[in-house]
Amino acid sequence: MHEFAPDAKKVTTAYQVWQQAMGSGEQWQAEAALRTALRSPRLRILTQFNALPQGVKFLVNLRSDLMRYMEDDPALRSLDRELEHQLGSWFDVGFLELQQITWHSSAALLETLIRYEAVHEIRSWADLKNRLDSDRRCYAFFHPRMPEEPLIFVEVALINRLADNVQTILDEHAPLFDETRADTAIFYSISNTQTGLRGVSFGNFLLKRVIDDLKHHFPRLTTFATLSPLPLLRRWAQSNDDAWTYAFTQNDLNNISKAGSIENSRAAVRQLLDDKRWTDDKRLAPLLQAPLTRLAARYLLNAKQPGNAPPQTSCGSGCQLSLRQRRTH
Repeated sequence: MHEFAPDAKKVTTAYQVWQQAMGSGEQWQAEAALRTALRSPRLRILTQFNALPQGVKFLVNLRSDLMRYMEDDPALRSLDRELEHQLGSWFDVGFLELQQITWHSSAALLETLIRYEAVHEIRSWADLKNRLDSDRRCYAFFHPRMPEEPLIFVEVALINRLADNVQTILDEHAPLFDETRADTAIFYSISNTQTGLRGVSFGNFLLKRVIDDLKHHFPRLTTFATLSPLPLLRRWAQSNDDAWTYAFTQNDLNNISKAGSIENSRAAVRQLLDDKRWTDDKRLAPLLQAPLTRLAARYLLNAKQPGNAPPQTSCGSGCQLSLRQRRTH
């Protein structure tokens, strides 16, 4: 490992020459020499894999394996940084190809979607077929050196209103909607498939490319929105008592306590929410919708602001979408 690191003596010498050349005509030549000295032999070895048929995929998998061992061996971090930098340049969005995935795509590709869906599990082939029907779209980025491996994919629902829940979108028995009448595109799931490309950003570029493609094929679309999970909301709410005071008014507590036969207090409501059965209770669910919406809004407006965000966790392979809504006229 260490024998393939940059030569410390050559780096020191090149740095001293560069310092002495600052402000002179030799400055840029000295800077180039310093960059060359900093380039490790292992990086030159890694670059040669790009010429092999499966070389790029090998390096992506190599970094995925590497990340599992870095905590126990900090010396591997320098190799990880070099791999991330190299893969970042090879997987620049300018090299990526946007493709629509349909029910008629290869079985291997469809199985990949099932395996890597990180937001809403694909429970069956019927579930997958529903997500690829005529009123749905699935797009993915591909790299020319990995033509059968989607790097990231996004699932879209074409409807004529803003969706307020994902269950309606995922309902396999819902009637098929005429996509030509759609005025709204809901991005309800986005998943990265390659752990080895962590740190290489695709999501925002994918959404922009997909929006352009949808607008081209469906000129009536005027609203583009995401329906996103909030995986950290529960943890934040549990440690922010003031948020409950803001979200649940006394009138809310009165109605909820009567419908749920519980004590008239916010503590009792919080205990009630720990039991997931309330979601199927036709009396409680409507009463809880407005206060829980206020709770989520406070989380998004306050806790998610820069400097106030709670510690980040992963909900799979980069599954979280940013909450955004975009209208075009």
